[in-house]
Amino acid sequence: MKRFGPTVALNGAGITIAEGETHALVGRNGAGKSTLVSILTGLQRPDEGEVLFSGEAAPALADRDAWRQRVACVYQKSTIIPALTVAENLFLNRQTANGLINWRTLRAKARDLLSTYEVDVDAEALAGDLNVEQRQLVEIARALSFGARFIILDEPTARLDGPAIERLFARMRALREQGVTMMYISHHLDEVYEICQSVTVFRDARRVMTRPVAELPHDELVAAMTGEATAAYEARTRGAANGTVVLSAESLSLAGRFQTVDLSVRAGEVVGLAGSGSSGKVGLAETLVGLHRPDSGTVTVNGTRVRPGDVPAALGAGLGFVPEDRNREGFVPLLSVGENGTLPIARKLGRYGVVSPARRRSKAVQLIKELDIKTEGPDQPVGDLSGGNAQKVVFARALVDNPAALVVINPTAGVDVKAKQALLGAVEDAVERGAGAVLVSDELDDLRICDRVLVMFHGRVVKDVPRGWTDHELVAVMEGIEE
Repeated sequence: MKRFGPTVALNGAGITIAEGETHALVGRNGAGKSTLVSILTGLQRPDEGEVLFSGEAAPALADRDAWRQRVACVYQKSTIIPALTVAENLFLNRQTANGLINWRTLRAKARDLLSTYEVDVDAEALAGDLNVEQRQLVEIARALSFGARFIILDEPTARLDGPAIERLFARMRALREQGVTMMYISHHLDEVYEICQSVTVFRDARRVMTRPVAELPHDELVAAMTGEATAAYEARTRGAANGTVVLSAESLSLAGRFQTVDLSVRAGEVVGLAGSGSSGKVGLAETLVGLHRPDSGTVTVNGTRVRPGDVPAALGAGLGFVPEDRNREGFVPLLSVGENGTLPIARKLGRYGVVSPARRRSKAVQLIKELDIKTEGPDQPVGDLSGGNAQKVVFARALVDNPAALVVINPTAGVDVKAKQALLGAVEDAVERGAGAVLVSDELDDLRICDRVLVMFHGRVVKDVPRGWTDHELVAVMEGIEE
């Protein structure tokens, strides 16, 4: 049991994980998963109940070393310090026992640790230069170096592409063979079936099910998570997009990312961008909105050629944007739901530069209703919301000024089944109102709402795939097997 004021975060919930297994913990945003993790890692004390490791009571909360020797968590938000080297991150606060650092010994210990767990990373490299996959593997190695044999992996694949996910799973299987126990938290249910032996479902702060994965049909798992039978999201049928071009790029190039890309999106059309992590798809999308200044080429939004690398100019021309990393770029955590959602139209909510609280609140209430944001109200800080509801606030901000074009990057990463449906539905609603959209996603199911998908490979668009593709066909192009 765990309460936060009047909110019951866990209500008699628990989990039992057998030694040496990979056990999934699934549930909708707000089901209590994060609270359980904070208790299992000694960051919170339960109001009732206890934590046992191999039958022994958990250490006192103040004894952080004892907790690290029993359990470690690799969070969705990286805890690696970019300005330090890999070796310094691996042995942070453990560099020495006598006040002096022997850098040669530290680097040697780091190389040994990385070699032991087959992490192909230079110990002397700056952590800030690592990609997402490498940072996660370094965090796993650091966790194991404390002696912990139980690791919690919180949405580890949210920002990985297909090949990187397969490499992570290979490492997880190797660790399991070495006797490491893992709790795997994910909204991607196909991953649960691929990598886990058992699954526990939380719903509304309670544990509702624990079953062997091999004995659990997919539909039953979804029903346990949602409390109802939930069909897969089905893209709506739309007619051919014959509207005006609302977003275009001509001969767009950015060194190291992509080259000579032409793109055209019409009103009423959803164009997908697919490819591996190195394909350039995210860089292209971010350049369309002005986050990167291209080396050459032009971007036109709703008939206006926008200044390269100028985000305000792109937004002012009628572009709505949902960034890849909602926590860093999508919202201001300490501002309220209403303030975040209405930021782009603040100038329209009052006179003489002063925002009318009543008008802002009225608009925020409308956004909350339209996107079904689970919140205490417009005044609640966005940082207090679950991941899925925080993402809905990011969508609300992107849509609040009725944009002519949308650019949406990995919109359903780290959100639950219901939230995915709501977010994809929001894109389709905007398109039906006459907007055009560019949807970048690592999730093939997200791309099913697209009228066509542009597949990128090594910085170039290699194929324009119309609606009706199969997973095999699209993945083959993404991996460069065919063009």
